[in-house]
Amino acid sequence: MKTKTLLLSAAMLSCCAAQPAAKTWTAPNGTEVLYRLAEPEKIEAGKTYPLVLFLHGSGQRGTDNKAQLKNGAMTILKVAEELEEPVFLIAPQCPPNRWWSEAVGGWLRLSDAGGKNPLMDAILALVEETAKTQPIDRKRIYLTGLSMGAFGTFDMLVRSPDTWAAAIPVCGAGDPGTAEKFKHVPIHIFHGDADEVVPPEGSKLMAEALEKAGATDVKLTLYPGVTHDSWTQTYANPEVIRWLFSQKKTD
Repeated sequence: MKTKTLLLSAAMLSCCAAQPAAKTWTAPNGTEVLYRLAEPEKIEAGKTYPLVLFLHGSGQRGTDNKAQLKNGAMTILKVAEELEEPVFLIAPQCPPNRWWSEAVGGWLRLSDAGGKNPLMDAILALVEETAKTQPIDRKRIYLTGLSMGAFGTFDMLVRSPDTWAAAIPVCGAGDPGTAEKFKHVPIHIFHGDADEVVPPEGSKLMAEALEKAGATDVKLTLYPGVTHDSWTQTYANPEVIRWLFSQKKTD
C-alpha cells in the first residue's frame, strides 16, 4: 500500500479537533488509568460507532492526562472527521517510568507479550467497559500505537486477539513467536527504514512471522529515509485511516 503526500500537516489537522474529555478509570484489578475519551459529536439513537484504542509513545508518559494527545490521537480524530466517520477513541496515559509492555534485545522484541501486566489488563477492561456502556460496534474495535505504543499494540494483540477488527503498529516490534495467536487480525505495520531509536528490523520480523503463520491481511510499509517519526505521515494519511475503518470482524 503506497502512502500519499498530504497538503495538510499533522499539526494543522490536530489544531482543529475538539479535546477529548479527561477521565479516570479504576479497573477491577485496582489499577487506576488516566485517559481521554473522544465521542462522536452527535450520537444517533439506534446507531453504533467504531472505537479506537490509541497507545502513545514513551515521551508522553506522565500524570497530566494530556500529553498522550500530543502525537497521533488528535490527527486520527481530525482525519476521521474529514472522512465523515464518527468515532469513539480512548487514549490512556502510561504512568512515569512505566512501559505498556517492555522490550528486550535492543528494541527488537517484547519480553513477555500477553504476560502478567496489571496496567494492560486494566486498559483492556476499560475498552470492554466502554463497549458495554457506549453505543460501540463490537465488530469495529481498532487498535493502534506508536513507538512504545506499537510495542503495546503487539502486546494487546496477544492479550486479547479476538477483540480487534484491525491494528496499526507504528515504529515498534513484538514477539514473532506469538504471531499465530493473532494472524486472523488485519494488520498494517509502519516504520521508517532509517529509524535510529527503534530498529525497523523489529517490524520486519513481525511481518515475516505473521506471513509464515498464515496471515492473509498483513502489510508492511517502510518509509525510505525516515527516522523515528514515522507516525506523522501515517496518521495524517486519509487512506490509512480509511483502511482502518473499513475493516470489520466477520464472526
